[in-house]
Amino acid sequence: MKSKSFELNGWNQFLMLWGTQALSALGSAMTSFALVVWSYQQEGSALTTAGLSAASYAPYVLLSIFAGSLVDRRDKRKTLILCDVFAAMTTLAVLVLLKTGHLQIWHLYVLNALNGLMNTLQQPATELAVNLLTPKERVQQVGGLRSLSSSLVTLLSPGLATAVLMLAGLEAVIAIDLITCAGAVGCILFIIRLPEGGEASTEGNLLQSAREGLQWLTGHRGVLDMILFLAAINLIASIYNAALPAMVLSRPGGGEAELGVLQMFTGAANLAGSLLATLLPAPKSRVRVICNSLLFSMSFENLLLALGRHAWIWYFGAVLGWLFIPVMNTNIAALMRLHIPVELQGRVYAARNTLQFFTIPVGYLLGGWLVDRVCEPLMAGLAGDALLVRLLGPGKGGGAALLFLCIAAAGVLVCLVFRRDRNMWALEENRK
Repeated sequence: MKSKSFELNGWNQFLMLWGTQALSALGSAMTSFALVVWSYQQEGSALTTAGLSAASYAPYVLLSIFAGSLVDRRDKRKTLILCDVFAAMTTLAVLVLLKTGHLQIWHLYVLNALNGLMNTLQQPATELAVNLLTPKERVQQVGGLRSLSSSLVTLLSPGLATAVLMLAGLEAVIAIDLITCAGAVGCILFIIRLPEGGEASTEGNLLQSAREGLQWLTGHRGVLDMILFLAAINLIASIYNAALPAMVLSRPGGGEAELGVLQMFTGAANLAGSLLATLLPAPKSRVRVICNSLLFSMSFENLLLALGRHAWIWYFGAVLGWLFIPVMNTNIAALMRLHIPVELQGRVYAARNTLQFFTIPVGYLLGGWLVDRVCEPLMAGLAGDALLVRLLGPGKGGGAALLFLCIAAAGVLVCLVFRRDRNMWALEENRK
């Protein structure tokens, strides 16, 4: 009875943590979307808006290799409280600067970098807290609930942010973010009590842990090559993310509402893909599913964004681009779990995060630079009857469309090259 009571209590605590953290994530995503729109309206530059995401990702890429070991040395509950309070303070700083008329783009870069630094600690702390609160028989439900909340945030945040932005302004979006963050802090402060195993640990060495993770990867080329494949895809995907607001906010038939709806279609496709990944049986070849899913996504969506002249074509492209991404992620996670020893997963995953995600800030900055300094000037200098102008359309936003055409080709090429990687296919020999 005592064990059963504890499990129920732990499960209820998880549900409270999951619910409040999901609402906080929704508020943060709404603010991020609104600030991208605000920054583009201020500067009209893809590089400016891309810099916001690059500033957030850079600290994560640089420090995530040490984050797991660092969090192990600290109280997880206190770490979560510190991270949420710090996030609320940076959001409050944006609100104060906005209300006083002093908000500038460089303020957002600094605040995003500080938030990215705290997220580096918050992610592993959240993972460990969830593991401590979740009874073993509930593990599958936890995965489903967390996937559901992530998909719903992606689905709902653009539409809600757009509606609040148009009806009440940026201040109202930020106020919602602060309220949801306060709810998350209150839950951890007054409700969450981590069971035994959540105490701080001082064992190990940060540099040694990072080195062990990297050494394991270099000795297992199939897993390493899969990570490098995903790093290349992340580079292309972040170039896509940098160019998307510039194109949709600039082209005829586009605007704030269209960008919000496009992101909602992305979230809906992601949600449908999550359900599909849950219902599908384990495939005979996980590597083939991963390669084919990315090949499908990289080609169709970018082509439709490049060639489409109407918003509904962009929406259709978003659905095709994101429908199979959860299926791909599910099979990657399964391969990682099957091939990385449990006792090394923390260190190897930390090394993986650095290798797999370092291309994201690079891609954001590269994508913004290519739109502003290469593609838009190139398209503006062409005659009205030039082939590219007739194919992609005239005016501002045509340069971003040209970049989408280029990354469609790059995405297909990367998928085809890595599909011939023998080390990746060797992962199939030991599948379970």
